[in-house]
Amino acid sequence: MKPPAPGTGCCFPPIFGKSRSRSGSFRLVSNSSLESSSSRSSSGRERSSSWSRGRRDSSRHQQQHQKAPMVVCFGEMMVNLVPTESGVSLADAVEYKKSPAGSTANVAIAISRLGASSAFIGKVGNDEFGYMLSDILMQNGVDNSGLLFDEYARTMLAFYALKSDGEPQFLFYRHPSADMLIRPEELDVRLIKKATIFHYSSFSLVMEPSKSSHLAAMNLAKMCGCLLSYAPNLTLPIWPSAHAAREGILNIWNFADIIKDYKGWVRGFEVEVVDTDGADDAFLAGLLSILSARKYIYKDERKLREALAFANASAAVTMTRREAIPSLPTKDAVIRLLLPF
Repeated sequence: MKPPAPGTGCCFPPIFGKSRSRSGSFRLVSNSSLESSSSRSSSGRERSSSWSRGRRDSSRHQQQHQKAPMVVCFGEMMVNLVPTESGVSLADAVEYKKSPAGSTANVAIAISRLGASSAFIGKVGNDEFGYMLSDILMQNGVDNSGLLFDEYARTMLAFYALKSDGEPQFLFYRHPSADMLIRPEELDVRLIKKATIFHYSSFSLVMEPSKSSHLAAMNLAKMCGCLLSYAPNLTLPIWPSAHAAREGILNIWNFADIIKDYKGWVRGFEVEVVDTDGADDAFLAGLLSILSARKYIYKDERKLREALAFANASAAVTMTRREAIPSLPTKDAVIRLLLPF
């Protein structure tokens, strides 16, 4: 399909179409060890009573949506520490407040808020921050049964500030953090098999064992007929070098069916921008929430434009509030913005 003519407004549309060449170092193969991994790792997933309550509640939510197409998101969830004063650097900030974050978790939560079904697979520490993040998933209607708790590593922390000149600052504490330690045998195979779309970023590709877990989850999802959705995340501070980031991000590029990229045009929305953090995640959530129920929408340009307008509105709503997860849109808020469109 040809991209719409330029000049109608910029947005964040993805590249659609079938996966390109399958050449490369990653091979799609069956993995029998994953099939038997659920029972071996289940005891580890039952350690926290707080999390167990979340699992039971999320299971009820999953049963209610068992016939609905599901987007399963794999990756990181963390706690951001953000200055209470706007426009200051990390060094100049006097006070910080905690804010839940993580790009793939953002997408999972936004999809649920937009009325679709989502789940999250990842790992946090067996600590108070980990329990808080698990509860946030549950409170937002996300199936958190794939969330693991590590006994030895802590939940990832990141200091984040947006300076007065618009330059973002990041400082990550992951040496290693729990999200980096998820192992292939711990993956929730049954949950992945339920997915219509399997969504991931590049955050977990930095080191082992999370890299192997990421590739194994992609492999299983593709064998089960899922669409693979990839949101490359160029956060250089987490990579050893810019070269390593480029190599790691591009290594799995060709296996995705949907890739977040800055190509194509569709009309946007004028809003009073407060913070752009999480806008790209909200855009993807808006698109994936529709695509999960209509997998071949890219074949119909009119319907695709409508889906992209919904995604653009989702991002626009997010930019009117601060912090990624608290600002993620509800379906009603998006529809209100779309009405005069």
